[in-house]
Amino acid sequence: MRVHLATDHAGMELSAHLVSHLSRAGYDVVDHGPASYDPEDDYPSFCIRAAQAVVADQDTGVEALGIVLGGSGNGEQIAANKVHGVRAALAWNLDTARLARQHNDANVVAVGGRQHSVEEATRIIEVFLAEAFSGAERHSRRIAQIKRFEETGSVA
Repeated sequence: MRVHLATDHAGMELSAHLVSHLSRAGYDVVDHGPASYDPEDDYPSFCIRAAQAVVADQDTGVEALGIVLGGSGNGEQIAANKVHGVRAALAWNLDTARLARQHNDANVVAVGGRQHSVEEATRIIEVFLAEAFSGAERHSRRIAQIKRFEETGSVA
């Protein structure tokens, strides 16, 4: 599976760890930046590029998910969710990571680098990457409603 990763300055340590850890675990990790620490960097461009890459891969049949990191993960999630076809979920524990995939078929996870130890954040991300969408009718129906709104502006 390909994993697209982006961060801002607040997630640099976690991002570097994840690139190494996930690569060793067999994931094809693509780092969308930043390349160096800048306390004044702006996360939207990094997160949007990672989210766009997830959608582009999925559209061509490549199994791909994304990870966006920041201090809280909130802004990064918002930026990623602006990309057509992205369902980014903020995960703060194992259950929210698991349910984001099971119920929402989230394709990007946002994690706050300042909210968790490296070990805890790594485990949250591992759970997200390992979990599959349940395919349950009620969840598929709800996702279809979101997609319909995204494409037409029509609310069910």
